[in-house]
Amino acid sequence: MGTELIKHFLPSQLVEHFDVEKIEQKPIPKTQRFEMRIYLSEKNILPEGCKADEWESKGFTDPKTVQDFPIRGKMVYLVLKCRRWRHKTDKDRIIRNDFSFLAEGAKMTRDLSAFLKDTGRGA
Repeated sequence: MGTELIKHFLPSQLVEHFDVEKIEQKPIPKTQRFEMRIYLSEKNILPEGCKADEWESKGFTDPKTVQDFPIRGKMVYLVLKCRRWRHKTDKDRIIRNDFSFLAEGAKMTRDLSAFLKDTGRGA
């Protein structure tokens, strides 16, 4: 599946803030099912209220994997690499964007968490 097409299946907030790096599909061991892993990296957009002349991108945090809605019977996992920025003069100050559209404390998107709660299969 192409990276442009997959954007239509992702939460809109992800498409706004992340680029699709790659998509992997692999079999789930001992089953006849497949899972899809969509690797996303955060765009180089500073958190609101921060000035570009004061902050510099300093790479990414460790990837975080969250579960999203299945696509055509395949389990879908989003592997997110979030950016971190360091203050140019105070090197100990690090900031990150707040992605509250991911379900707090859960390893799934907020939309999927709400859907499962509505169906009685709570997350």
